[in-house]
Amino acid sequence: MSIALSSAAAPADAAARPFEPAPLLIAFAVLALAAFSPAALNDGDTWTHVATGQWILAHGAIPRVDPFSYTFAGQPWIAHEWLSEVLMALAYRAAGWSGVALLTGAAAATAIFVMARRAARDLSGIALLALVALAALLVAPSLLARPHILALPLLALWADALFAAREADRAPPIVLVAPMALWANLHGGFAFGLALIAPFALEALLAAAPEARLSVIRDWGLFALASIAAAALTPFGVEGLLFPVRLIGLAHLSEIGEWRPENFAHPGPMELALLALVAFALLRPTRLPWLRVVLLVGLIHMALQHGRHQTLLAMLAPMLLAPAIRPALGQTAPRRLTPASSAVVLAAAAVALVLAGARLAAPIVRHDSASSPIAALSAVPPPLRGEPVLNGYGFGGYLIGAGVRPFVDGRADLYGDAFLDLYGKIAAGDRQALDDALTRWRIAWTIFPPSEPIVAVIDREPGWRRLYADTFAVVQVREDAPGAEGLRQGN
Repeated sequence: MSIALSSAAAPADAAARPFEPAPLLIAFAVLALAAFSPAALNDGDTWTHVATGQWILAHGAIPRVDPFSYTFAGQPWIAHEWLSEVLMALAYRAAGWSGVALLTGAAAATAIFVMARRAARDLSGIALLALVALAALLVAPSLLARPHILALPLLALWADALFAAREADRAPPIVLVAPMALWANLHGGFAFGLALIAPFALEALLAAAPEARLSVIRDWGLFALASIAAAALTPFGVEGLLFPVRLIGLAHLSEIGEWRPENFAHPGPMELALLALVAFALLRPTRLPWLRVVLLVGLIHMALQHGRHQTLLAMLAPMLLAPAIRPALGQTAPRRLTPASSAVVLAAAAVALVLAGARLAAPIVRHDSASSPIAALSAVPPPLRGEPVLNGYGFGGYLIGAGVRPFVDGRADLYGDAFLDLYGKIAAGDRQALDDALTRWRIAWTIFPPSEPIVAVIDREPGWRRLYADTFAVVQVREDAPGAEGLRQGN
């Protein structure tokens, strides 16, 4: 891959390109995957998000302090994803977990479609299908019922608008800051959208004639300032604006699965995408503006450092690479996309309705999983559920969804590094840390995955006994705990 100094701008008189089916095909495949694959609901935080949305709807307010745990009850909490959580709660209210899965699938499919339509300006046929399919594969591991997916269409639209602005050799229109305000209330990924302005603005500045550079600085600078101001239009103001920076600063973030580096022990979408990129660059000389090379390399670095960022790479890489792949394949200049015919629109709507109808006709019933110890919790008598529990990190979301106040859950930003350090020692079976926790919080029962070291430690703890155990969870109870009286007699 060689580096060029020119920008990848489409000619103003570009010829019209016939309708490309690939964006729709891949989008519907993603919608079906989210709607019908159980994996979309396999994250414990989904329970927390729905519960938070339900709390907001019930109280008509956004929580400012933690309303869920007992260890941090009343402590300041920034519910920065509040709008996504309201949408998830409304989807759950309307159609249960099937509604949540459909909402997730619709958001992911929309994002894929927007990204694919941008790539379709330069590519068609098999080349377009392969590029978009690789991007969809990168999204698949993060295709969970979580706010980052609900905000994904805004990332795609934002990036598309920045590319369009460069093609038109102008700054983005100020009206584009409205989606930024929406994005900031949906998910903390808006910070990446703000950061993305910089490389495009710099590219515009370097490409401008000397006499036009002052106006470029003015126009892009005004757009950047307006975008930052729009991102501050949340219930948390400047606190919400700074939240993503503070979150990234948490040392324990790297211990959470989605924030861990890419693991190449087994083949995966990231490896496949990188090998495909290297192979194509070696077989077909490609030219990409140097700033866009820097942006692409930065995105790859982020995706390798944190699995969560593979969705960013999936959305932007096809938009960056399509203009370079087109001439490498010997294809003609980019063409304008013709609007879909009414027949295509009606067919697409029909397919979407069929998928939604099929999902709603067979409502999702949640079963035991690594994040949802349903049977284990049902074995705990109601009076005991109201007593302090020591729980596995991944179970916290389910406990919140079930109305049980957890010791800890997936909101790492709430608990902070010091508390998570302590929790790590407890879960690892550190006797001193465990004994202190049992005494300080008057723990009455525990629920952990059977593989956690703490389970074997409590098995040997005097005055404790197992209440329930299965593949996913072990419940242990203090024999003199309030609400455990009947359990001492074997009930």
